[in-house]
Amino acid sequence: MMEVDELIEMALKEDIGDGDITTSSVMKTSRGANAHLLAKEKFILAGIDIFYQVYKKLDQKLKLVKHFADGDEVSKGSVIGEISGEEAAILKGERVALNFLQRMSGIATLTHKFVTSVKSYPVKILDTRKTTPGWRALEKYAVKMGGGENHRLGLFDAVLIKDNHINVAGGIGEAVRKVRSNVPDGFKIEVETRNLEEVKEALDNGVNTIMLDNMNIEMMREAVTVVNKKVLVEASGNITLENVGEVASTGVDFISVGALTHSAMAVDVHLKVV
Repeated sequence: MMEVDELIEMALKEDIGDGDITTSSVMKTSRGANAHLLAKEKFILAGIDIFYQVYKKLDQKLKLVKHFADGDEVSKGSVIGEISGEEAAILKGERVALNFLQRMSGIATLTHKFVTSVKSYPVKILDTRKTTPGWRALEKYAVKMGGGENHRLGLFDAVLIKDNHINVAGGIGEAVRKVRSNVPDGFKIEVETRNLEEVKEALDNGVNTIMLDNMNIEMMREAVTVVNKKVLVEASGNITLENVGEVASTGVDFISVGALTHSAMAVDVHLKVV
């Protein structure tokens, strides 16, 4: 993927710049080495191939033996993989390679927690566009490794009529009409709603999905009853691990969670030369 390749190159340039002065000063001769990738906590792995891609940018001869694959649960103390080759290259790429792996695994792990919290309900956990600039493809991939699903990649691949669109257009009905007259057939239309009146208006205009934005639990239940499975329903706004189960119990089809990508903590992984 070109954008990921460019992101890795940018990250390496940012970190190494004109050269790793510490490594070049300490190591006057080239020698081979082996390093273990160690899990310092329990988490869901995501980004092991990106980790290796970083190293391949520095030295094509470096080898990685993977003990786990993306999507696997890794226990604290596990050796995730072993990288071997020229020692200077291993040291130069360490921080950048770990940054990718730790960030992506953090997103996968948080996603897994949300998915596990609603496993008793027929609902899907979705991500949002609240991603780190330039990282969207990687972060949305990490969500999938955690058991979640992607909402939309960007503004180009799905229609989501939000409150500002509705205000500009002059109402839900007019916004939907304008979208239908401008997008190709086959594009599904989702509309953001803030109250039951807007839910009914969206339903009357034949949209495919109705988003319940920042509604309380009681209003969500009423909205699901009003929709009565005629279209899909998505809950969004202020979703946390503490309330996601209750949101799922309302009967919505999807729950979108911005926190999956904007608030995930990086996991703790260590690279140890042995």
